Amino acid sequence: MATNSVELADEPLRPPGHSIGLLALPRWRFLLQLLVKKELRVRYRGSALGMLWSYVKPAVQLLVYYIAMGRFLRLGDSIPSYVVYLFSGMVMINFFNEILSNTTRSIIFNAPLVGKIYLPRELFPVSSVWVAFVHVIPQIVVLIIGALVFGWRPGIYSLLGGVLALLIICAFALGIGLAFAAFNVFFRDAENLIELLMMVAIWLSPVFYQWHMVADAFPPWLFTIYQLNPLAMAVELSHYCFWMPTRGVLTDGADAASLMPPHWVLGVVLSSFFALLTLGLGQLVFHRLEGKFAQEL
Repeated sequence: MATNSVELADEPLRPPGHSIGLLALPRWRFLLQLLVKKELRVRYRGSALGMLWSYVKPAVQLLVYYIAMGRFLRLGDSIPSYVVYLFSGMVMINFFNEILSNTTRSIIFNAPLVGKIYLPRELFPVSSVWVAFVHVIPQIVVLIIGALVFGWRPGIYSLLGGVLALLIICAFALGIGLAFAAFNVFFRDAENLIELLMMVAIWLSPVFYQWHMVADAFPPWLFTIYQLNPLAMAVELSHYCFWMPTRGVLTDGADAASLMPPHWVLGVVLSSFFALLTLGLGQLVFHRLEGKFAQEL
């Protein structure tokens, strides 16, 4: 405790309510762990199954999509292992949406703490990201089980693609969430705007369709803009990880890269840069407004 007091005493003076942002969080990791545990405890309070719901819900979702899309609509006739294709995209969308929803409300939900004690305000949105990550793990487990049924045999590059997809989603969603968490303190309309974004997010990425349908329907310049969308590229990387290594997807000696969009490596680099840029801008907006949080709340 004495050591922490000395470290805090050595910090330079800053305007009230301000911190050095995300860079300060490693020094507050213990409090971050407490906030994550609190959010999980509150969410499952009074629930008999608790965290088991995180496995039941994606399993039911996978079954419903397999029957509705793969069997009734016969989409599996044109896309092999369609249920894996669909659910690997849905997992990324669910992760993105939960981060957006949680982070946007994070400051409002923790208003008593914001108004009474000093701590980096970014702790609340970041703790919401960790809660979303805890919830996406069961979905990934269900996805892996389903992919194994369809003969999933991933390589090291496929697995790295899946990890990169999660990182892109984290950076992109946290950047948007930081900005809207700040806006939400002053204007509750921010929550409605985020709900609209969550509604269209699934259609801005190749979850129900394949990328070449977009390329065929729009001019090349618009398809290029579409590829720069971090969410779309994260979904493609998820397909690269979970869908392409399944049985019957790659034929005649083709490799996974042949099924990816043109110039997809450059697309991954640019979309990753755009996700990091969004994170930086979100942090900037949050930092400019956080000094007034306590007053508004």
